[in-house]
Amino acid sequence: MKLSFASAVAVTALALGVVGARADNLETLEGMHMTAPIEWPTVPQDGPKADAVRQILKDKIKLPPGFHIELYALVPDARHMAVGPQGVVTFVGTRKSKIWAVTDRSRAGAEGGIEVKEFAPTLPKRLPNGPCFSKDGFLYVVEQNRVLQYPAAEFFYESPDVAVGEVVPEGQLIPKSEESFNHTARECRVGPDNKLYIQLGQPYNVPPKDKVELYRKVGMGGIIRMDQDGKNREVYATGLRNPVGFDFNPKDKSLWSNDNQVDGMGDDIPPGEMNRIDKMGEEFGFPWYGGGHVRTNEYKNDTPPADVIFPEVEQIAHAADLGLSFYTGDMFPAKYRGAIFSTQHGSWNRTVPVGARVMVTFLKDDGHVAGPSIPFAEGWNDNGHYLGRPVDVQQYWDGSLLVSDDLVGAVYRIWYDGK
Repeated sequence: MKLSFASAVAVTALALGVVGARADNLETLEGMHMTAPIEWPTVPQDGPKADAVRQILKDKIKLPPGFHIELYALVPDARHMAVGPQGVVTFVGTRKSKIWAVTDRSRAGAEGGIEVKEFAPTLPKRLPNGPCFSKDGFLYVVEQNRVLQYPAAEFFYESPDVAVGEVVPEGQLIPKSEESFNHTARECRVGPDNKLYIQLGQPYNVPPKDKVELYRKVGMGGIIRMDQDGKNREVYATGLRNPVGFDFNPKDKSLWSNDNQVDGMGDDIPPGEMNRIDKMGEEFGFPWYGGGHVRTNEYKNDTPPADVIFPEVEQIAHAADLGLSFYTGDMFPAKYRGAIFSTQHGSWNRTVPVGARVMVTFLKDDGHVAGPSIPFAEGWNDNGHYLGRPVDVQQYWDGSLLVSDDLVGAVYRIWYDGK
């Protein structure tokens, strides 16, 4: 169906209006002024959907003995999460236009009543997938092509207007020419050096050769870091294809990152990657390698860098490894302390789907892995039919784990009591 001229003008005006609202409201909020007052609803937490999710968790999900899983909250399109330092509000990003504030006022979990409502609804957003906190309570959100800072987000979130500032202005995180619908799920962490680290996927399955120099220069297909005010940006790691999910080992400060590898090479190759990054400037092999030691067809005749670091863990191919967090709590048995929990979102590019589970990876005393990642919570893959697709895993204030699921639109809580 073709648009009439009038319809086309209306669509263009609507698009320009959204862009204008992004800029105008950001400027208003940066000046500590109010936008137009609004009322915004909370997300219902009961009813048939909640009952159905609880039944799946009860009937299908398997955990080690003594562990339990519950529906923590219904959160539409739930992606990556940031648990507030006070342990009251968890901020949940999406690959759409909303960030959700999930409030546990009594700090009693789902039994105490959870409130879910949009965070900063007066400020338009674009793919706000990646939230993270600094230790002193600044919330950072990485969108498709900008980074915003929300001071004291745990305390301002009750109002539709919040304190906000630009760390990286719109259009300056990556070149505008490289914006894409693909591989735009950014994630961030504030490191032990108090700098802001950001994962930047590149948009191609395998990039054309005329893009490689640009991507390495700006850090696409890698990890960048900067001061928390956006200054002193630098490329921290290169040779990653679509890194999503990372965390610092609190013991030795090494940075661990998942990386999603090349599609279209077969069901069982190349492997997914979990990489250990020890210092700035390390090279992890993409696009010369498509995952592990598997060469890409497009670059098989090109000489790869001599200093490529291969993955610490090779994961099952096409499982889509996403969230990653070190466990530092004391609720779980001692063997889990210092281990890595990670998620596998599940396959699209595989004849027999795999993944849709939470994994655990144990480390040796020297900080390297003790063996392959093993399933910790599974059952969402029901003979190739997904009952859920875990995205992120984050430690809650009490040492339990929160797991987001963007297929169901939910956050789960896993806890241990030994029973």
